[in-house]
Parts: sequence; structure tokens; C-alpha cells
Amino acid sequence: MKRKEEPILEILIETDPGGTIELESEIGHVKMIPFKGTVNCPLFTGIVEPCGVDTQITNQNEVRHMSARYMLTGRDPDGADCHIYVENNGWFTDGARPKPFKTVPTFITDSKALAPILHRNQFVGEGLRDERGLWIRFYELDEG
Repeated sequence: MKRKEEPILEILIETDPGGTIELESEIGHVKMIPFKGTVNCPLFTGIVEPCGVDTQITNQNEVRHMSARYMLTGRDPDGADCHIYVENNGWFTDGARPKPFKTVPTFITDSKALAPILHRNQFVGEGLRDERGLWIRFYELDEG
């Protein structure tokens, strides 16, 4: 399946390097990076609550699993206050992270307008850093 051209959500992430925690052991490395951010798109406008965390685990085979979990607070397209929980997973080999990197997101929302869209789990994610920061974009899969 191909992804649609325009993202359904576009998030600008602001990491907190000072809050990063790391663990090194004989079976792997764990890095936890706290973050917050902003979302401004037609589907949803709001913030990434400052409790978001990107957990990156690299095993002894140099396979890195990234799992970012965070809550968006804002307004849906009908103007209703709502939340979107995001779990975004990606895997990279040989310690490398492609540019852009690809992810698989899952969403849970309390928005009546967004639930029929976001609860279908038909999405892919893409992350890319530019001069403004780290952008996470989520695209709906095209069934055609």
C-alpha cells in the first residue's frame, strides 16, 4: 500500500536533552528522551503534552527499537476539545537511523469527529529533522 500525499497530522517535536536518561548493559543500551511539541493542521490543532517520551532500545545485534508515547491536547476539526494518544514505533538496523525514518503509529482519541478516522490503524509515520526541529508526519494509507 502507498501512503497518501498529504499528512493527516504534522507534529513539531521539542526534545529536552537535559532530561535524557541512559542505561548501558551487556545486552543493550536504553535511552529515554523526554519531549513536548506543537500540532497545527486541519485535522487537529494543539500541543504535545510535556510528558512525552521517546524510548530507544538498541540490542546486542545493533537493532534499535524506538517507541515514542505521548498525548496531544487540543481541538478537532469541529472545534471540540479533545485528546489524541499516540504510540509510534520504528526499528532501525546497524545502529543507523534513515533520513527520513519510517514508523508505525497507533492512535486513541476521545474526539467523536476523529475516532472514525484515527481508530482504523491505517497509517504510517515519517520523521525528519530540519532547521526548525524534528518533524513527525503521519500519513493515511491509500487503499487504491
